[in-house]
Amino acid sequence: MVDFIYGHWAIMETLRAGRRQIDQFLVSETIEEKGTTADILATAAEKSVNVKRVPRRILDDLVPDGASHQGMVMRVSDYPYSTIEDILALAKRRAERPFLLVLDLLKDPQNVGSLMRVADAVGVHGIVMQDRRGVAITPAVVNASSGAVEHLHVVQVTNLTQAMKTLKEQDIWLVGMDIGPNVPPVDKTDLNMSLGIVLGSEGEGMRRLVRDTCDMLLCLPMRGAVASLNVATVGSVALYAAWQARGWNGWAHAEKPNL
Repeated sequence: MVDFIYGHWAIMETLRAGRRQIDQFLVSETIEEKGTTADILATAAEKSVNVKRVPRRILDDLVPDGASHQGMVMRVSDYPYSTIEDILALAKRRAERPFLLVLDLLKDPQNVGSLMRVADAVGVHGIVMQDRRGVAITPAVVNASSGAVEHLHVVQVTNLTQAMKTLKEQDIWLVGMDIGPNVPPVDKTDLNMSLGIVLGSEGEGMRRLVRDTCDMLLCLPMRGAVASLNVATVGSVALYAAWQARGWNGWAHAEKPNL
């Protein structure tokens, strides 16, 4: 199986991460080699990736309808999924308490990609998601994450509830983001601990067994007329709140840690 990665930043980060085999790098024959495009082509040259110039219509046929490929498409091997052990090993190498994001059947690639981008920004050690009925790491997700997912450990599991129980056996506290009058706000709990932020799907939220497996439920306080927020917004705020509770650890590290 292969993927067709498209868009400047998705391609750049796929090149930089070096985790996929690159079969072809197709570039529009009319694209100008300047700015970001020049940087990407230079990175491809450094990685010994051959670039082939093709008519733009060929690129149009390789991406989803309405998607912007920005004049380049890269044919690569499937996304390299990780294991829970990989996530825990990364936390140990960084000498940090585990910090995870758990996604319960999210279906919108834009939401998943946005969350992956924030997860990378705050130093999450990995993401756990179910391998069916939800979004996988598709080219659309890679594009929506601006390529950030290429640097992350993402685990697909058959049974999300069982995976959560496995995390709890490792003394990781699972915090589900929810809404409701009896759900305490996120600022009332110290999130400076081994932690997994759990997010439910768009519209439906967490499934009952997933919610019941969480150690606690928290919400974002709101004072406006609208009673809910987009899951990517909720997750982003919760992830930053958890990183803040950790004292913004890793902030001074300019270079991306190796996986």
